[in-house]
Amino acid sequence: MDNKLFSVYAEKYKDTVYRVALNFLGSPEDAEDAVQEVLMRLYLSKERFEGDEHVKRWMIRVTLNFCKNVARAEKRRIPTPPEELALSVPFEAEEQIGLFTAVMSLPEKYRVPLYLFYYEEYSVKEIGRVLGIHESAVTTRLSRARAILRSELEGVRVK
Repeated sequence: MDNKLFSVYAEKYKDTVYRVALNFLGSPEDAEDAVQEVLMRLYLSKERFEGDEHVKRWMIRVTLNFCKNVARAEKRRIPTPPEELALSVPFEAEEQIGLFTAVMSLPEKYRVPLYLFYYEEYSVKEIGRVLGIHESAVTTRLSRARAILRSELEGVRVK
């Protein structure tokens, strides 16, 4: 990949890679490491990309694979508590902190599809492809994540 094209893609998708990694790993430091690793792999890649969406999907897939490897290697490590993570992210409204904390408290298998669906606006089919699971599994995980969040946030609503 040439330097100019790499710079365009790196600038365009580095925040997406960071957010996906943060959602998966629950640690700002590990998410920053993931960004560096994914950008290095992008730079060294011989892949022929068919456009921006292809690059974005490829980067998210590489991010998730990297995160899985990190998680496997560091099972002994305790993730940063969601309340502490909330301090490292700027929020526009107070109620966003409660939602963020509740989402980050979800197990990774629910948190990542939820993030990809609502924040990255991926379809169920695209999420299934990126995560390597069936569409029905994505739908089930989204439904369960919503149910967990609904029950946790009922008492948190700001009046």
